[in-house]
Amino acid sequence: MDILLLGPPGAGKGTQGAILAEDLGIPKFATGDLLRDAVKRGTPLGSKAKEVMEAGGLVSDEIILGIIRDELAKPEARGGVIFDGVVRTIPQAEGMANILGELGRQIDHVLYFEVTDDEIRQRLDNRRTVEGRADDDPDAIIRRLAAYREQTAPVIEWYAARGGVTTINAIGVVDEIAVKVRAAIGHA
Repeated sequence: MDILLLGPPGAGKGTQGAILAEDLGIPKFATGDLLRDAVKRGTPLGSKAKEVMEAGGLVSDEIILGIIRDELAKPEARGGVIFDGVVRTIPQAEGMANILGELGRQIDHVLYFEVTDDEIRQRLDNRRTVEGRADDDPDAIIRRLAAYREQTAPVIEWYAARGGVTTINAIGVVDEIAVKVRAAIGHA
């Protein structure tokens, strides 16, 4: 089963994706994790990504899709994957659909984690305090939310037009949200 988790930064995709991956026994792919791993392993795509990231640029759709293709070729990904915010642009959504199609697969469930901006700011501020993440400072949060709305939010409409998106109210206790996620994919 291939499941795509969408939503703004701080919506809980990583937390819920990890829970769901454990429940289903399939891997969770997150863009940042995939990029860091490819760079660490020194893969050709990782080297390209490293150059772009060190220059402060955004990694291209081509590199992201190449890394997704590489990850889907791994044996542990044969039974399905949780894509944690991996698709961030419409070209990435189209490319991932093509890659999965080549494998005789498709996205089975698209879950959109809906959270208010106030909740996002509070969560990311808490995460910055606990984890010390530089990308969670107030100015970075504003930039990330703006980039999300400009580039990623249209992806939700793209998927909605092709089979549907299930909206998850992602405000509340982690365990309660996990119950909603399981119900949304028929895994209660």
